[in-house]
Amino acid sequence: MAIKIGIVGYRNHAKRLISLVDENQNCELSYIFHPIKKIEHEKFTNNFSDLLECDAIIISSPNDTHFDYLMRLKNFTGYIFCEKPPVVNSNELKILERFDKSQKTRIFFNFNYRFSNFNKILKNSINSEELGDIIFIELISSQGLAFKKEYLNSWRADGENNKFNLLDTVTIHYLDIIIENFGKSKNQFYFPKLISNNGTSYDTGQLILEYDKLNVSILNSYSTPLVVELNIIGTNGQLSLQNDTIEIKTPRDTFDEKNFFVSPPIKVEKKIDMKEDYSLSLKKSLEFFISHVLDGKSINEKLFQTSLDTTDLILKLRNKKNE
Repeated sequence: MAIKIGIVGYRNHAKRLISLVDENQNCELSYIFHPIKKIEHEKFTNNFSDLLECDAIIISSPNDTHFDYLMRLKNFTGYIFCEKPPVVNSNELKILERFDKSQKTRIFFNFNYRFSNFNKILKNSINSEELGDIIFIELISSQGLAFKKEYLNSWRADGENNKFNLLDTVTIHYLDIIIENFGKSKNQFYFPKLISNNGTSYDTGQLILEYDKLNVSILNSYSTPLVVELNIIGTNGQLSLQNDTIEIKTPRDTFDEKNFFVSPPIKVEKKIDMKEDYSLSLKKSLEFFISHVLDGKSINEKLFQTSLDTTDLILKLRNKKNE
């Protein structure tokens, strides 16, 4: 029997989620909710209580409304799939932290890069004999959106309301998978810049995370050619992802005839398609959530806490730069 799903939102990202729900044979889209607007769709409603008939509710509305909907659904006994970020200020975050376990294990925040190839590569690299102990990670994901004509009139270019849009919508994903794999860092440094001079929000930013024996650099930008790269350096080898090709060079102890260190040989080389990584990770994320609804299983509470940890750090980075 298909589970009944209601969704808050109907445009942009919500539209993608609606399509994924429609494609999934285990789901039935019961309601599309908006508090005020009317749209031409047979499942559309302005009555919030209609959503309470569903087995699961998807919240894909503007970021600053997420907390309000979560509070309105506090007594909802079904499951909730809420887009990231969970909240937009520290007071809201503290309230979510006080949710009881039964609530936390029915709410899933959609940090869908947890299901990405980037994260899969990271997980496989930890405790890898080929790489050894990881001491440095560099993630780069950038493109030239800020130079498109439509960018200037978009919400992303609006520095008054979305000064940190890149941090909030892109960097947050990569930060989340680092926290998922390595926990909280002891120091963080963020360097936002406006490179294109188009709009008034930051279009480029580098985040550096310091751990006891690991440093991480995350670079995201809307002001470059398309660049999707990952570099992982360990005590015994190096993994690089560039141009959809993964290379692993190992071992460390590779010498020439004079016993000088030389670059290790390529022991692994394989192609990986990163072009559809976001779409596929979104689909996998929703499928992960749906599987728990179908089986009536609790969602791992650690996922809830990691989502809050990621959001907490994003808020602190924003506040520090605004001081």
